[in-house]
Amino acid sequence: MILTDREIKKALADRLIVIDPAPTSEAYASTSVDLALDPLLKIFRTGTGVIIDPGMPGYKVMELLNGVTDPHTIPAQGWDFPPGKLVLGWTKERVELNLKGKVAARVEGKSGLARLGLGVHVTAPTIHAGFLGTIQLEMMNHGPMHIKLRPGMAICQLIFETTKGMPQKAYKGQFSGQKAK
Repeated sequence: MILTDREIKKALADRLIVIDPAPTSEAYASTSVDLALDPLLKIFRTGTGVIIDPGMPGYKVMELLNGVTDPHTIPAQGWDFPPGKLVLGWTKERVELNLKGKVAARVEGKSGLARLGLGVHVTAPTIHAGFLGTIQLEMMNHGPMHIKLRPGMAICQLIFETTKGMPQKAYKGQFSGQKAK
């Protein structure tokens, strides 16, 4: 079941969901809450000749990404996101989904940005129950024009869903506790 704005606010008040910094009243829609873009991006280097083999023993995606991307801080005047490029970004907000809340979430794009061609996740929208950290975004410009990204702009929305029962274990995957760096 998807939570409405009222239920999201109640879960926040009860600390079953934590969003820090707290959303403004303008961030809420009927069944979602907007999150903002952190100024740090990771931009993929081109022409590296690297071939990625996720099936290789010992493969670690974070180590790979640190070796093939460069950090870029979005200036106040913004950064022009070129068509056909993939960049990694993060939400400004830290999100915590308390297991007792029996809540998971999905990160989704904003329709006004999607209509320009901006996607915020490739195929990984799930924020698992027990997650704690900022949300990493796999941003792709599918459109024909550059899109200006600005730090703090509303970049995505979270849609919260109740789980049937409490999970046996909290999310402890490789992205637990992640933050922009």
